[in-house]
Amino acid sequence: MFAHAAPDAKNPAPSLPTVFVVDDDLSLREALSSLIRSVGLQVETCDSADAFIARCRAPIAHEACVVLDVRMPGMSGLDLQREMGGWPRQPPIVFITGHGDIPMTVRAIKAGAVEFLPKPFRDQDLLDAIQAGLALDRAALRKAAELAGLRARFDTLTQREREVLALLVQGLRNKQAADRLGISEVTVKVHRHNLMEKMQAASVPALLHMVNQLGA
Repeated sequence: MFAHAAPDAKNPAPSLPTVFVVDDDLSLREALSSLIRSVGLQVETCDSADAFIARCRAPIAHEACVVLDVRMPGMSGLDLQREMGGWPRQPPIVFITGHGDIPMTVRAIKAGAVEFLPKPFRDQDLLDAIQAGLALDRAALRKAAELAGLRARFDTLTQREREVLALLVQGLRNKQAADRLGISEVTVKVHRHNLMEKMQAASVPALLHMVNQLGA
């Protein structure tokens, strides 16, 4: 659940990467949009948390970051952050506020915010925070893609190959695995070779690392 609405004249289809500015102050939204676009980033704006949520219906897969005001009519920025915590993919958040305090800052950072900037803030501080957020999202997307690739390769394994893999993970040798499964050691070696090829594992330690990543 993180997406954008269908493109229109005011909100063109986003290119990569995209910064979403969520603030009820029109003049600030326009100023921030101009600033962010000046460094070559796509910007989408929303005047409330509800408006932002309304855009998040169809999944997107590109880098994104949210610049979010803390206090807005209706749902607050902190409430939106909590709501986003339940999404399959949560884009990094940079909070901006004219009414911040230490407990609020701690709460936001503990919940994963990249930065908490009190107004007025320096343009460069905001741009630096946005770049940090985009870097985090880029890494998260890369990790998700790698995990999806691992899962796809794991799904190609036969039931017997998975059984052999499970015994390898337990540290059993080929002969021990063969005895446990009631098959020949040669057959275990064949299954082991095939599953390592399918998983694209160069070594047993690499294979075990993949299994740990999958939680299989």
